Amino acid sequence: MAFFRNLGRSLMGGLGNNLSGLSSTSYEMTCSSFLSQLRTFIQMRTVLKVVDNSGAKKVMCIQALKGKKGARLGDTIVASVKEAMPNGKVKKGKVVYGVVVRAAMQRGRCDGSEVKFDDNAVVLVDKQGQPIGTRVFGPVPHELRKKKHVKILTLAEHIA
Repeated sequence: MAFFRNLGRSLMGGLGNNLSGLSSTSYEMTCSSFLSQLRTFIQMRTVLKVVDNSGAKKVMCIQALKGKKGARLGDTIVASVKEAMPNGKVKKGKVVYGVVVRAAMQRGRCDGSEVKFDDNAVVLVDKQGQPIGTRVFGPVPHELRKKKHVKILTLAEHIA
C-alpha cells in the first residue's frame, strides 16, 4: 500500500501543497491557448455575421480565395448561408461570395496604429465584386479602398 501512496505523490507533483500551483498553471495555459485561438485568420468553417441588407444573417466560410492561412480585412471568401430572412434576396444554403469588412484579428496600419473589431463580419458580393445589398451597417475600415472595394465604402454608414 505504501508503494501506491508514493506513486500517487510522485504523480501529483510532491506532497500535495503543489497541487494548487499545478492547477493554476494548467488554467493559465488553457486560457492563453483559448485567447490565441480567438484572434486568428478567417478560415474554413468560421461563422461570420452579414452586415448588409441582402437577406442573409450568418454565413460560414467555405474557402478564402487568397492566401494559404486564411482571409483578413478586405479579402474575398466563398461562404454558405446558414441563417437568412424569409423574404431576402439570398436564401439559406446558397453559396455566395463575400468581402471581409470586420475581423477580430488585429491588422497594423502604415501609421503604426492597429485596427481590430469585436466580431467577424462580411458583405455579400456577386462574382464581379458588386455588393448584393444596398446598405452596409456598422463601421468599415478604410483599408478596403486599397483592395478596390470602393462601392462598399460608399454604402457604409461609418468608415473607421
